[in-house]
Amino acid sequence: MILLSHPTGNTFFRAAARAFYSAGMLREMHSSICWDQRSLISQFLPQQIARQLTRRSFADVPLHLQYSHPFNEIFRLVSSELHLSWLTRHEVGLFSVDAVYRSFDQKIAGRLSTLNGVRAVYCYEDCALSTFKVASTLGCRRIYDLPIGYWRSAQKIYSEERELKPDWSCTLTGLTDSPVKLARKDEELQLADLVIVPSHFVHSTLLSHHAILPPIVVIPFGSPPPRCDIPQRRPAGPLRVLYVGSLGQRKGLSYALDAVEMLGSQVSLTLIGRITSRECRPLMTAIDRHRWIETLPHHLILEQMREHDVLLLPSLFEGYALVISEALSQGLPVITTSNSGGSTVIRNCLEGFIVPIRDSKSIAVRLQQLVDNPDLHATMRLCCMNRAQELSWIGYEQGLVSNISTII
Repeated sequence: MILLSHPTGNTFFRAAARAFYSAGMLREMHSSICWDQRSLISQFLPQQIARQLTRRSFADVPLHLQYSHPFNEIFRLVSSELHLSWLTRHEVGLFSVDAVYRSFDQKIAGRLSTLNGVRAVYCYEDCALSTFKVASTLGCRRIYDLPIGYWRSAQKIYSEERELKPDWSCTLTGLTDSPVKLARKDEELQLADLVIVPSHFVHSTLLSHHAILPPIVVIPFGSPPPRCDIPQRRPAGPLRVLYVGSLGQRKGLSYALDAVEMLGSQVSLTLIGRITSRECRPLMTAIDRHRWIETLPHHLILEQMREHDVLLLPSLFEGYALVISEALSQGLPVITTSNSGGSTVIRNCLEGFIVPIRDSKSIAVRLQQLVDNPDLHATMRLCCMNRAQELSWIGYEQGLVSNISTII
C-alpha cells in the first residue's frame, strides 16, 4: 500500500491518486487542502473562493482516504492575496512556498511513523526529505517524482542566460535558491528507490551529473480528451500565436517575443500567465504591446487554444510542460524546444516543430511556414488530435501502476 503526498494537488498528482486508488494500492492521500465540494459550508462561500477551493478537491478518491494539512497553505494564499510579500518571500518568508513544503513534509513524516501497512511512499521534489528519512527507518520503498529537470543543469542554463539576457535575469527566480535548498534536493534523490520523470529531457539532466542513480522511469503526462470539431483551415488574417505559462525567461519568453517581432503584422500574440517580475522592463513593454491575460480557469485556457493557430513555448528549462498535451487535445500545433520536454511527445514537423533553445530565427522560420502554408497547418491539426488520443491520462496512470507494482 502507498502513502501519496503533494502540498498543492496538481494535475499529475490527481492522476497518481486516481491510479493508485483504482488499483487498490492507496493507503492514504495527503495534500495541504483536500476540499469537500459537498460540505455545507461550500454553499455559503463567495463564488471566487469556492472556485479556488474546487481546484483542491479530489472527487476520484473517497474522502476517508484524504488528509489535509491546511494551516500554512491557507496563510500563504491569504498573504499572497493581501500582497504581504514579506511573508511569502522566496525561502525566508514565514509562509513562503518553501516553508509550506517543508512543514508539509514534516507532517507527512510524522503521520507515516504512526501507520501500519504502508509499503511505499510516493513524494515529489522539495517535499520528500523528512518523509523519506522516516520511510527508510521503517523499511518502506521511496518513490521520488521529479517533474522538472535536475537543479544543476538548471543553474548552468540560468547562469548562462543571466549573461546573455541581463534585462531578463530578474525573472530567473531559480538563481536565488540557497545552497541549503539545493542540498536538500540531492538528499531526496539519494534516498529514493525509484525516480519517476515526465520526459527524456529530465532523464538526461540527471544522467549528465550522476554516475550512480536509482532506476529512472520516463512516463509522459497525459492529455485531455481530444476535441471533435477541428476547423479544416485556419481563418484569414494574421497567424494567431498563443503563449501559456509564467511570464519569464525560464520559458524562453524573450526569444518568443523576438521571433514574433520578426514577422510583424503577419502574426498576433496572446500571452497567458502571471508576471514573474515587474522590474523586467522588456516584459512590461511586451504585456502592454500584446494581448495579455493574467490567469484563466483551465476550461477557458482550452477555449483560448481553440481560438488560436499555434502554441509557442520555447522553454529553456522544464520537465514536461502540461500545456503541450493540452494544446494537442485542442488540435493546436506546438513550436517548442527539447528542454520543454516536448520532444518526448511532439514529432518534429508532424504535431509541430522542435527548435533549438535561444534561437529566435528558427522560431520565426517555423512561424513563417505556418503563415505561408495553410495546408501544412491543417495537416498538423489532425496529427495533434491523433497524438492526443495516444497520450491519455489513463496511459499515464497505467504506467505508474505497472512500474511501481514491480518494487512493492
